[in-house]
Amino acid sequence: MSSEAVHLYADKTTRLRLSPPLIVAVIAWWALAALMAWWPDKPQGFAPPRFVTETHQLFIALAALLTLAAAAGRLCSLPWLLQPLLWAGRWLIALAAYIAVWEVTTAKLGLLPVPFFAPPRGLVEAYATDWQRLGDSVVHSMRLLALGFFFGSLSGFVTGVAIGWSRGLGYWVHPILRFLGPVPSTALLPLSLYFFPSSFSAAIFLIALATWFPVTVLTWSGVASVDTRYYDVARTLGANTLFLILRVAVPASLPHVFVGLFMGLGASFSVLVAAEMMGVKSGLGWYLQWAQGWAAYANMYAALIVMALLFSSLITLLFYVRDRTLAWQRDQVKW
Repeated sequence: MSSEAVHLYADKTTRLRLSPPLIVAVIAWWALAALMAWWPDKPQGFAPPRFVTETHQLFIALAALLTLAAAAGRLCSLPWLLQPLLWAGRWLIALAAYIAVWEVTTAKLGLLPVPFFAPPRGLVEAYATDWQRLGDSVVHSMRLLALGFFFGSLSGFVTGVAIGWSRGLGYWVHPILRFLGPVPSTALLPLSLYFFPSSFSAAIFLIALATWFPVTVLTWSGVASVDTRYYDVARTLGANTLFLILRVAVPASLPHVFVGLFMGLGASFSVLVAAEMMGVKSGLGWYLQWAQGWAAYANMYAALIVMALLFSSLITLLFYVRDRTLAWQRDQVKW
């Protein structure tokens, strides 16, 4: 090993071993656990609070887990374990501070009105007592989202390739696209409930419509922007029209297609929640409306957290597929 490599290794090891934000984060999480366990809650209402002990145990376990992970990464020289903690050190401090303020203003001092603002133990209670209903809602929402996004992406891709390749077809479809495309899909909810036999099929149509517009526009733009010299070279080598479309136009337009898929996926989330608030019997949108109707705001916040994690994971998965498909553009678009 050269002297320069040894120096770089030593610098990397030093950076991994020394991290004041991570040390402060460990102390902050233990302080949070102590605050929740030792500061008594302010009595509110007539019923005694539930899952108080379980919440304290949960945060003590989180603080212990963070301590063990940091100690193992440092003592055993595990960069794969310690590097994410080093990167997230400041965020861990901020998260502990936010939860502490949340706990103090709700459970300890009662400054925020009940039941609109539930303490952290309210989320623990919601997940512990209503996980079956929430899990069933997640399954129904994912099925609805998958069907709507699939049909919308497929139809948008086909439409975009068709009007990008054929000027004659673009002449007829382009005005319709410009006129109806920007209309929010939720505005067509009354019509869709009339024309479709069930609220489930109507919701699929609305999600597909919200996905179809950005995928169509971006795919069309990608196909139309392909350099004509690529077609000339392929024709010189004997390529027919189908080869030009499938092997030249489509691969060259994939960067634009993925941008349309990202936009369509984001639009489908909004339409999913709105569609599930009308007529369905399960789903995350329905769960939010049900929790609000019963003034179970802790359940509503629990569902919002699940939605945030779920939708963020889906976008991350789509970015992973993009990076694998377009390896030469991996660092150009980040999530």
